[in-house]
Amino acid sequence: MEYVRLGASGLNVSKLALGCMSYGVPGRGMHAWTLDEAESRPFIRAGPEAGINFFDTSNSYSDGTSEEILGRALHAWSGGTRW
Repeated sequence: MEYVRLGASGLNVSKLALGCMSYGVPGRGMHAWTLDEAESRPFIRAGPEAGINFFDTSNSYSDGTSEEILGRALHAWSGGTRW
């Protein structure tokens, strides 16, 4: 994975981002086609395993449930809990 410095912050972020609009609770928000947490996990897990550390999410994606799912998945990936 290639990384670039994020402005003057000193942070290095992956050139590729993992977009998280597709992950969330399907019945919430504006997109009924979202993948639920169990369906999202394999895709989210593949991101950091490929070196991605830049995630595009928003509290508007599935009424904020995208961010909740991403947070739990990254916590699990980092050793917080089992996948």
